Amino acid sequence: MMAMCSVVRCVAVSLSSTLSRLSHRNAVISATLLERRCFNRSLSTNTSLCAALKFTDKHEWVRVDSGVATVGISNFAQEALGDVVYCGLPEIGTQLSQSDEFGALESVKAASELYSPLTGEVTQVNDALADNPGLVNKSCYKDGWLMKMSVSVPEELDALMDEAAYERYIKSIED
Repeated sequence: MMAMCSVVRCVAVSLSSTLSRLSHRNAVISATLLERRCFNRSLSTNTSLCAALKFTDKHEWVRVDSGVATVGISNFAQEALGDVVYCGLPEIGTQLSQSDEFGALESVKAASELYSPLTGEVTQVNDALADNPGLVNKSCYKDGWLMKMSVSVPEELDALMDEAAYERYIKSIED
C-alpha cells in the first residue's frame, strides 16, 4: 500500500510539472506569435494594438501601443542633422500639448528643436541617449527613441501622416 501511494504521488507531481510546463510553453508560443504579428509593419491608419508609425511635418514619428506613445525623429531628420552629439529631453511628468516644444537635438552640423506629436504626459525618456546620443543616428526607429508619453487625445493621431504620406511629403520638400 505504501509503495502504491508513492507511485501515485510521483505520477501526480510529474503530471502537475508537465502541465505547468505545457501551460508556460503555450503562453510563450502565443506571445511569440503576437510579437511577430505586431512587428510586421503595415500602412494601416487605425490605432490598433500594433499600430504603424505616424509622422509629423516636423519629422517626429510616433508609435502608439496600448495608450502609450513612443516618440522619435525620422530617418530623414537624423540624416539631415548629421551625427547627434547631445539630446535635451523633458522631465518625466511634463504635460505637453500637441506641437509643444519638448527638447532639442544638437549635432556637429546644427541644432534642432523637438515638437510633441500628441497631447499627453511624459512617462519615460530614453536615458541611454545621455551617454550615447548617436543611437538617434544608428537606430532612430528602435533604440534611438526619445520619449514615451500617455495619449490624452487619441483623435490627434488621425491628423498625422502615415508612412506613405510622409514619403510623399519628403519628396515635395526636396523638390
